[in-house]
Amino acid sequence: MGLVAVRFVFNVPVRCGGSGGSGRGLSLIDGEGRSGVLRRSGVLRRSVGRGVAWDAAAVRRNCGGGCVSVCVQEVVRLCVCSGGCVSVCVQELVCLCVSSGGCVSSGVRAPGRALLPTPGSTAQFRATLWTSLEKLMDQICAACRQVQHLQKVLIKKRDPVSHVCFIDEIIKDGQPDILCTFWTDVTNTLSQQFHRASETSSFLKQAFEGEFPKLLRLFNDLWRRLQQYNGSLQGAAASSTDPGLDLSSDSEGHDLFTYAKHDYNPESALKSCLEPYEAAYLSKSLSRLFDPINLVFPVGGHSPPSSEELDSIVRTISSELSVASVDPQLSLSMAKNAAKTVKLFCVKSEQLLYTGPHSSQVIGSLTEGQRRNVGVVNSLHWLHQDMLKVLSGLGSGPVAAVEALSSSLQDVQLLMSSAVQPLLQSVSDSIHAILLTLHQEDFSGGLSSAERPDVPCSLYMKELQSFISRVMSEYFQSYQCHDFIYHRTETIAQRTIELFIRHASLLRPLGEGGKMRLAADFAQMEMAVAPLCRRVSDLGRPYRMLRSFRPLLFQASELLVYNPAVGDLVPYSTVLHLLFSRGPPELKGPHQRAEWSITRYVQWLDGHPAERDRLALIRASLEAYVQSVRARQGKEFTPIYPIMLQLLQRASSEPHRDPTRNLVSSASSLFGPVTSEDLF
Repeated sequence: MGLVAVRFVFNVPVRCGGSGGSGRGLSLIDGEGRSGVLRRSGVLRRSVGRGVAWDAAAVRRNCGGGCVSVCVQEVVRLCVCSGGCVSVCVQELVCLCVSSGGCVSSGVRAPGRALLPTPGSTAQFRATLWTSLEKLMDQICAACRQVQHLQKVLIKKRDPVSHVCFIDEIIKDGQPDILCTFWTDVTNTLSQQFHRASETSSFLKQAFEGEFPKLLRLFNDLWRRLQQYNGSLQGAAASSTDPGLDLSSDSEGHDLFTYAKHDYNPESALKSCLEPYEAAYLSKSLSRLFDPINLVFPVGGHSPPSSEELDSIVRTISSELSVASVDPQLSLSMAKNAAKTVKLFCVKSEQLLYTGPHSSQVIGSLTEGQRRNVGVVNSLHWLHQDMLKVLSGLGSGPVAAVEALSSSLQDVQLLMSSAVQPLLQSVSDSIHAILLTLHQEDFSGGLSSAERPDVPCSLYMKELQSFISRVMSEYFQSYQCHDFIYHRTETIAQRTIELFIRHASLLRPLGEGGKMRLAADFAQMEMAVAPLCRRVSDLGRPYRMLRSFRPLLFQASELLVYNPAVGDLVPYSTVLHLLFSRGPPELKGPHQRAEWSITRYVQWLDGHPAERDRLALIRASLEAYVQSVRARQGKEFTPIYPIMLQLLQRASSEPHRDPTRNLVSSASSLFGPVTSEDLF
């Protein structure tokens, strides 16, 4: 049954045959010749498909005498226009459209006539429509199989008189692939008649656009059946009893369209009939996806969506993706629509964020604007979590679809990060300001009592513990995305430990009593940062450095050079800062030599994380000390000086450190020309 099904479904004329209507070659044959060709073509068409050997014999009997091209063209035309009838013709469909209520276009409907839908008629019409379309697919498949079978036989068999391969006769006529010609005519006719039917009946147009995935599934099933038939035909040909017929040897590895043009894609040609309906379906789908978001973000609103509203948005996205899963390309297009939906949600959420002057305050309680930001971040978090579940359901879908949706979820994470970043930065700055007060306390005293077992921690440490505990309970406890918040507050905890160790190493002067109090502060620091993380031990290297630096406070200077923790866990520059505190006042540290404040020097260290730069600055300070001793004609250096030089040599000799020659040049660029003469 062929494209006559289109004519019966839509009641429109069909142009049959790849050569245009009734067969181009028949006009050249008159009288008995014409009737003979028609007779043999009919016999050949009825014979095709009954078996490989039978088909070969039919070709020999009916395609001899030089009329093979005309005969085959007529067979193809008969295949296209062959078949029985479809249960519903277009006239019946149009009548049913009228009875179902106003589905005929305004150009067809009588003027001034209003039609109301009849209950039950719409469902009945749609059921009849899809049944007719299924039969149409069956007829196209049967006709395609006939033409394909004929083409494979023509490729292998020769004219019994001239011994010329039958396919060569077709090639001379400029159409080597009769199946491709047939298929082009099929797809063109389908496209034309679907368009005419949509123009005639708005109900048909709505059915094709609204239920496009169902229509696309019919076309995909048709193509899948044709591909399966191609494989079974190869096996049948291989087991043929005719020793002179071998259909599988040359055609192995080819698809249905063996001689089609390299730029011709028969599957794309089939689906091109549906492009207008796909575009309309995707457009309406995007509107369905955007509607719930526009509803929960009204103009002038300040409240983030509730959990019920978020569920509605996610259900809509999941439903659209599920319906589109019938086809990989449709899944990709729908995933892009879903990604646009998520991005629209992000845009609407970003507009709700409060960015005023009090958005990052950490002095009092949460402001109204900060509470709104908490709600926005929480809604983004739950959308992200729900969309991850939807994304897991796309595991068997196209990779590009998963990537498109994953990219939009990254935008959600970025917006969440930007929303909490001002508050996190304010907390970090406040912690640093508290640590700076460490230098306002006196650590130069000695031990007042050798038997005193307990040394209280410093005032700044108590303030730090109180601040961190209050911030976590008042500001971050309201966030429901606990893992997200902990991931960022752990970074603050690591930064806090590093800054504390840096400031502790810069303390001058540091007496024995000050060492005891500072050691107590090191123990209390673990308790101070505990609210910022799940476990303090999860902080990694900063935590290990905190544990390793505390014993260095009491270790003899000459033993520090050989301590395995130095350089491995505790940077050389940090230990050298500690050794500066054990020297006389004339042994000035880098910031003292440059006349920088502690705050400025800490900022410089943040901007120069490489040990090479830091060690170069320290070396320059030691060189300046040597020059000052020589200037006052001193007889000897302070005992700590050779120990610091030895530690510098150890730092410079390690493979991952830069050579010492780079240290002097770097120091020169920072503080002007320096000399290393007699430095060692």
